[in-house]
Amino acid sequence: QVSVLYFARSAELAGRRSETLSVPRHITSLQLWEEIVKAHPRLAVIRDQVVFAVRQEYVLLGDQLLVLQPGDEVAIIPPISGG
Repeated sequence: QVSVLYFARSAELAGRRSETLSVPRHITSLQLWEEIVKAHPRLAVIRDQVVFAVRQEYVLLGDQLLVLQPGDEVAIIPPISGG
């Protein structure tokens, strides 16, 4: 199980700021994103803009293999605009 934190627009789309999800321990970053989208299909609209962080390190969506530990934090951070 991992803790998923949603920020800004991702929190609006998911309808929550955090939750715990059960995912495989060995998973690619893209598969992890797909598991999160399965739980919250509305997140699919930000796929190409989202910044993904695992254990406070940025991760690109793709084939990068992640080895998750119980309680690891996954943050979903949509693009932030400002001046």
